[in-house]
Amino acid sequence: MIQPIVTSLRTSQRERESKSGMDCVEEEVDFNWEEYLEETGATAAPHTSFRHVELSLQSSFQPGMKLEVANKGSLDTYWVATIITTCGQLLLLRYCGYGDDRKTDFWCDVMTAELHPVGWCAQNNKTLQPPEAIKEKYSDWTEFLIKELTGSRTAPANLLEGPLRGKNTVDLIVVGCILEVRDAFEPSVYWAARVQCNVGGRLCLSYVGVNDSAYDMWMFYLDTRLRPLGWAKENNLSLKPPTDLCDLRSSSEWTEALDEATTEALKSPLPLEVFKDHADLSTHSFRAGMKLEMVSPSEPFHICPVSVTKVYNEYYFQITVDDLTAEATPTHVVCHADSPGILPVQWCLKNGVGLERPQGFESQDFDWADYLKHTGAEAAPDVCFPNASQSRGFCKDMWLEAVNPLQPSELCVARITQVKGRLLWLRLEGLTKPQPDCIVDVESMSIFPVGWCEANAYPLTHLLKTVCLPQKKIAVVQPEKQLAPSQPPDAPLNLCSSMDTGLVNGKYCCSQLFINHRCFSGPYLNKGRIAELPKAVGPGKCAVVLKEILTMLINSAYKPGRVLRELQMVEDPQWNCQEETLKAKYKGKSYRSTMRIVRTGDQVSEFCRRVCERLQCCPNLFGPTIVSDKCPENCFSQTKTKYTYYKKRKVGRPSLGENAQDGDMSKPARRRKKRKAIFVQKKRRTSIVGYHTTESPQDSDYYYDDEEEDFEEWGSEVSSSSPREEASAHSFKDVPRRGRPPRRAALQRRATHPGPETIDRSSPRRTTRSVSYSQNQTAKNTHTKTENFEEEDRLVLETNPLEWSVSDVVDFITSTDCASLAKIFQEQDIDGQALLLLTLPTVQECMDLKLGPAIKLCHQIERVKVAFYSQFAN
Repeated sequence: MIQPIVTSLRTSQRERESKSGMDCVEEEVDFNWEEYLEETGATAAPHTSFRHVELSLQSSFQPGMKLEVANKGSLDTYWVATIITTCGQLLLLRYCGYGDDRKTDFWCDVMTAELHPVGWCAQNNKTLQPPEAIKEKYSDWTEFLIKELTGSRTAPANLLEGPLRGKNTVDLIVVGCILEVRDAFEPSVYWAARVQCNVGGRLCLSYVGVNDSAYDMWMFYLDTRLRPLGWAKENNLSLKPPTDLCDLRSSSEWTEALDEATTEALKSPLPLEVFKDHADLSTHSFRAGMKLEMVSPSEPFHICPVSVTKVYNEYYFQITVDDLTAEATPTHVVCHADSPGILPVQWCLKNGVGLERPQGFESQDFDWADYLKHTGAEAAPDVCFPNASQSRGFCKDMWLEAVNPLQPSELCVARITQVKGRLLWLRLEGLTKPQPDCIVDVESMSIFPVGWCEANAYPLTHLLKTVCLPQKKIAVVQPEKQLAPSQPPDAPLNLCSSMDTGLVNGKYCCSQLFINHRCFSGPYLNKGRIAELPKAVGPGKCAVVLKEILTMLINSAYKPGRVLRELQMVEDPQWNCQEETLKAKYKGKSYRSTMRIVRTGDQVSEFCRRVCERLQCCPNLFGPTIVSDKCPENCFSQTKTKYTYYKKRKVGRPSLGENAQDGDMSKPARRRKKRKAIFVQKKRRTSIVGYHTTESPQDSDYYYDDEEEDFEEWGSEVSSSSPREEASAHSFKDVPRRGRPPRRAALQRRATHPGPETIDRSSPRRTTRSVSYSQNQTAKNTHTKTENFEEEDRLVLETNPLEWSVSDVVDFITSTDCASLAKIFQEQDIDGQALLLLTLPTVQECMDLKLGPAIKLCHQIERVKVAFYSQFAN
């Protein structure tokens, strides 16, 4: 029960603050969902619970669609193929005529392959003939095609060519598109609206002819009120401006605005595929005069009695909020059988929820039996309310993102405080003016999974952090020591508080420490993430500055946990140190470690140098020395092995030579079972400090040592992850986009334009080395083995893999230890561009490989990618 605990803590905190004379203010801080959920132990609502978001992430292409594609053996001829499944912009196709035989299924990229709608060959005088392998299967292929294509659905031409090529359904809706919107009060009346903004399928619409943004409205693209342009005319419905806006313009002005919008829309019509997932309306059983309960349409904070006052047809009916006062202005809303928030009589009583008494009702205690007798009405039967108890996996105290009902453009961090049947009570956080818990239906399109706003680059109103300021003390300050003007946003990170400003030159403070982005970053740190860090940190207290910069380095690593372990070994008995707790997160687990950090300014330089040595990077990567153009170490031209001689020292288990020489009496580390290496496609991160992928339920100490682990593959450590992450690793739909929604778009962008930040290192095999008795001999052997290993694993390409043909790819695979898989590349028509798009999940699924062979194959693909970026990428 998170909220009572939080309330109790805040109450006791205020009592202590009032006694100590402290002032508390609410301060807006950077919000990170993963960190917040981990710190509070809270749970995010399952991403599968948001059906509308799931649908929005699906491909525009559907299994079963037909298209024309070039024959493999003869590029001058074409044949009809069926889409078997989709994976982002990749399509799995099967030539018509193969029936259920999947052996010849092949993948193609819709952005690069030559794909055409059915009928393209006839229009362009191209030859349409079946593949050679099945040429004799049927005597009359024309008759076969007629039967095959009758009743089938062809892939839309605009999705195979032009600016909309390969786009997902949501991305087809661009700013300026015209749709028709059903009137809020008359279901048979529609009017055109223009898309002003598309946020992951959530549309900001403005009525055609209305230029005032105050009348803009937000709807999800799957809302049943939205229809394609021309819908009203095709279905003999009225096309009139909204009832409440008619007086803004004359009739001729409305007509002129509509004609202009229609002409504009016909130039680039909205594809009908946008509406393929719209739910068909069910017929209802309501009659005029029936009463029911409903979430208040004007103030969705309570449930009130309502009446069916009009039935339009078998799909729509009108509901009016009960108000018995004489001067009442009726509140109407148009509903259908599946409208969210409508409930049977006595629902509140059965679920222990308060029911708002109708205005003007005399009795203080509301009773449905008395009320129905008083009004002479009947209760709507339960058969009118299908799925009244559906909860879709939502539970109390789960967190999500929700639209503020009083400000539809605002999305807030929200916590579920109650779940009753199919209704959720949400407490919106971060609001300037507190409001009661709002009530939404589980099928509402105004709720979203955690991370949805971040994934769609939309601002999220989040919690305000309470910061307590100690009572200010009066002090005499010399003029030259007063605070400098505030720094610009791009200035180095200054960790001095106002009380420290005059003490920067003190014993326990240090000046700025510089992060020299151009210096060699070593095997543990990601060069791309290092480049995103600030150029300098400090000045400030030594421990604070060093902890900040070490945290940045840990989160810039391929494997943050490994860097954390390496940093534990940086220590000198002569240093004046204090213990600080550092954290690392990797693959859904969090690790903590206590590290000794120097306290005095005269030891900072040596400490930084020792850390760089431990991380096998340039000694000037960070420290008090700033490197402008050329590093004094000349690390730009040095080979990587220059800094790897420190690998001779076993982590947690120094060599016998070291023990004899240094007299190190440290306790031997506990042996652990050797971990199995696995290829993992790294996910791109965008934030500077937080490079985390999933939350972990608890922290665990990061202590494990293994003699065979010191040459461990960078970025390949296996650690337990959440079920969501496991699902994402073996799913065509790439669950992280919905489980971690932000990420689908990012993953697809990375698949289309893979960058150095995605894959920028090779994956060396592990080697086993015994402990030497001589430190010098160990260093010599290790240095030699490292050089030999790098030479063996480095791949030098003669041609750009983007230009490789299928035969070139087959030749390369044949030359590796995966030669037995070359036939698959030939059969699936994988060229160089397709090769660079392959990841472990797609290799396992599309090639039907087990984990072991898939990892071996991905290692070879990874070598090609690394060589591509080092030789050909600009």
